[in-house]
Amino acid sequence: MKTQTINSEPLFFQDATTLAELIRTKEVSPVEVIKAHLDRIEAVNPAVNAVVVVADSAIEAAKKAEAAVMRGDKLGPLHGVPFSVKDSIDTENILTQRGSPIFKGRIPDNDATSVARMKTAGGILLAKTNLPEFSYWIESDNLLSGRTNNPWDLTRTPGGSSGGESAAIAAGMSPLGLGTDLAISVRGPAAQTGIVSLKATHGRIPMTGIWPRAPRRFWHVGPMARSIRDLTLAFSLLAGPDGKDAYSTSTTLFDNGSGFLPYRPLRIGWMVGPGFGPVDSEVAATVKAAAEALKSIGLFVEPVGIPALEKDFALDVFNRIHVMEMKPAFREAIAGRSDNEIYKMAKTMLSLPDTSITDFIDAEQAAERIRDGYAEYFKDYDALITHVLPIPAHKHGETEFVIDGQKVDATYLQGATVPLNVTGLPGISMRFGTSKEGMPINVQIVGKWSAESTILHIASLLESISAVRGLYAKL
Repeated sequence: MKTQTINSEPLFFQDATTLAELIRTKEVSPVEVIKAHLDRIEAVNPAVNAVVVVADSAIEAAKKAEAAVMRGDKLGPLHGVPFSVKDSIDTENILTQRGSPIFKGRIPDNDATSVARMKTAGGILLAKTNLPEFSYWIESDNLLSGRTNNPWDLTRTPGGSSGGESAAIAAGMSPLGLGTDLAISVRGPAAQTGIVSLKATHGRIPMTGIWPRAPRRFWHVGPMARSIRDLTLAFSLLAGPDGKDAYSTSTTLFDNGSGFLPYRPLRIGWMVGPGFGPVDSEVAATVKAAAEALKSIGLFVEPVGIPALEKDFALDVFNRIHVMEMKPAFREAIAGRSDNEIYKMAKTMLSLPDTSITDFIDAEQAAERIRDGYAEYFKDYDALITHVLPIPAHKHGETEFVIDGQKVDATYLQGATVPLNVTGLPGISMRFGTSKEGMPINVQIVGKWSAESTILHIASLLESISAVRGLYAKL
């Protein structure tokens, strides 16, 4: 068991695929890998505050994994590799407190399906990560475990609701993790810290063992990592029905991103609006640069528009539906609890007026029109490149922004991500640029329903271009 550094990079900055190979070939031990990440957590988490619970079982699990290697046992694809989990996702015998004093001390009896599948592949649960109260906001701050900071700039947010997960992975505290996404929550945080994430087609990965579930039609669980190949591996392990989540019914096969590609050059459109709200010029330029990079390697790429997004603003549609549906779960959670146990976002959400039944039905019909609009787009194209966020990571606590000359509130940061929750389409968030202030800028790659292979393939092409061109510095 030779070294803590591989190709001049410390173990804690190796991706999960590399770590699995190093363990399989006995170049490092699972114990060494786990200890390297625990040391990293001890070193940087006090400033970043991304990890809220360290799994006491991690070292013991690593010792068992090491013994299996030495015996020559058959090893899973993530054997001995640590992973982290957002603290809204149940973990057996390990605290899952959902970012709220209301759930302080809560220890589930069972793993969420997604966690269980990571463990079945040989992964070792290392830590739970921070989130906003009840997973409902674009910053990761709560009364129980406080605020998470962006490792690129501690005065800025790593986003929400999977902000603790994004910050932990970006800072080297974990190579791979699980987040959840209602409107932005794995893709936005990935963009704010420059990592990668996947929101798969709705239902591809079961939500069993994750709270809240309302509104069920919009919630997703997805992998977050530092490489596209790790996203590909994790998705291949996570996808498929579990017999418990009725939305998770797809048995569509998944491969490594090549077997299901069309027998012709890929056709890709790109857009930054209209239909998404205002976009910062640096972000728009990054989307265009990603499109031009794909065009330069022989893909058919052109600017496009989706009229349905201009007719019905997806963020407004989403708000009129989801506020109505999530309130019962919130009311049940806070029933009988004191006011000082409830943070600002739950109070804000519960104070919003109910959607009238007329507006609710109108919003449902608008959601169908948006879905139809994407279906029409995907008759002619295999993927769509957009921005993830209209601006790079912002300062903590900011609630209003001037973007391209327009003043908008913080909810507008979801303008390009929420359409994929309204429609259930898959999307990848990955870095392709840097702001003038040195913050990461990600692009979003959107695919047809159940076409994760295609967008993962496109993402791997962009990742290769970034590596060759040296487009951005590491943390």
